[in-house]
Amino acid sequence: MSISALTPPFTVETATAKVRAGEDLWNTRDPERVALGYTPDSRWRNRSTFVHGRDQIVDFLTDKWASERDYRLIKELWAYSDNRIAVRFAYEYRDAQGHWFRAYGNENWEFDTNGLMRTRHASINDLTIKDTERLFRWDSAGVRPDGHPGLSELGL
Repeated sequence: MSISALTPPFTVETATAKVRAGEDLWNTRDPERVALGYTPDSRWRNRSTFVHGRDQIVDFLTDKWASERDYRLIKELWAYSDNRIAVRFAYEYRDAQGHWFRAYGNENWEFDTNGLMRTRHASINDLTIKDTERLFRWDSAGVRPDGHPGLSELGL
C-alpha cells in the first residue's frame, strides 16, 4: 500500500502501516521519491537543520545519503492520534572512512487530509559502533525483510 493511501484519522492498524510504509520509503534512499510523501510546503526540523518544501527535502536527503552510506532504517510506532503519529527509530550507516554508526531518535509527524506529511520534527543521537555490533543486516538500498526483527525485538 502506498504511504499516501493511508490517511487520517488513524487507527492502530493504519498508523502502524503508515510507519512501516515510511520506513520502506526511506530505505529506498531515493530523495525524489521520498519527497513525494510530504506536502509541497512541508516543514521539518531534523536535528538542528530546518527544511521547508519538497525541493529542500530532496537537497537535504541527497546530502544525507551521500555521507551516510549503506543506510538501513527501522521505525516503530510510539503513539498516534487523529492526524499525528510519533515514532521511535534507529538506523545504521557508515561514513566515508568506513566507520559504522547507529543513530537513535524520535519523530513527531503531522499529516494533511490526503495522508501527506506536512510537519516532521526529528531528534537524533549518533553512537559509534563496530562492524560486529551492527544489527541491521539486509541487502543495501532495500526494504527491511518481513522476517527481520524490529526495534523491540532487537532490544533497542
